[in-house]
Amino acid sequence: MTATDTRAPLTAEQAGWFAETFERLVGNVSQAVLGKPHVVRLAFTCLLSSGHLLLEDYPGTGKTSLARALAATVQASHSRIQFTPDLLPSDVTGVTIYDQESHQFQFHKGPIFASVVLADEINRASPKTQSALLEVMEEGRVTVDGIPHEVGRPFIVLATQNPIEQAGTYRLPEAQLDRFLMRSSIGYPDTDATIAILAGSAIRDRSATLSPVITGSAVVDMSDLAASVYVDPAVLSYVTQIAEATRRAPEIALGVSVRGALSLVRAAKTWAASQGRHYVIPDDVKTLAEPVLAHRLVLDAEAEFEGAQAGTSLTRILAEVAPPAQRASVTS
Repeated sequence: MTATDTRAPLTAEQAGWFAETFERLVGNVSQAVLGKPHVVRLAFTCLLSSGHLLLEDYPGTGKTSLARALAATVQASHSRIQFTPDLLPSDVTGVTIYDQESHQFQFHKGPIFASVVLADEINRASPKTQSALLEVMEEGRVTVDGIPHEVGRPFIVLATQNPIEQAGTYRLPEAQLDRFLMRSSIGYPDTDATIAILAGSAIRDRSATLSPVITGSAVVDMSDLAASVYVDPAVLSYVTQIAEATRRAPEIALGVSVRGALSLVRAAKTWAASQGRHYVIPDDVKTLAEPVLAHRLVLDAEAEFEGAQAGTSLTRILAEVAPPAQRASVTS
């Protein structure tokens, strides 16, 4: 927990159970998504931090398999939305229809009402349809005709976009990107993983063979435990210095917001618990800085034209901002 949290801090015993369960979750999904344990860890970190994941990757790298395997592992509902230019907001959130028999309006839920939602090629939808996701991703509810509808917990949106093919796409605005806790990519598997995939070519869907490890309610419990991880004021100051450094960097037009800094702290808590610790260390922050912060940075147009990249700038900033050398005493 942070200095202002009032919830009971995570104990060392709870952290040990969390790490053991986390490894079982990662191991289960890794049976379907071969050779990509780090990406799987990031996906579960997003899920247990009540965040969302943006996957920028080429077709055929296993994005759908990751979403299905995630849902199967936590015994949760799963839906897939194929975003196209003609997709309407109501196609995502749902619509209110008048029932002639009951003489009442009834709300018919859209595919966003699932625990694990795969938003495929999200940048192909119009800005109006993309904006339909803003409320549900931030607040966990959909408002239709002035009536709010909760999507429930757990809830994660795994959105994908092709980094190469940009024809007919709409660039995600900064407000939309800021709703994603992390951005990552699966990438092509290495040689050994590719051979294993080819050897199992008779299996059409590896995620369908997975057995659940925990229930959806247990995921909520793990999220609450992760939120109670202790964060020393020195680490909070470290995150603040990183965020402020991005705002001062000459090649960055828009640096990390307070929401971005909060996201980094939330993710670092979950990452620390997954390592069996009940407190966050600076290395947790450094490990997650790029997937959590890079997509929130807007480069200066001239710097971007000259080939500057957000990840490179962030790496330089992490090298310049000194992490805290010691922390205060940690309660357990």
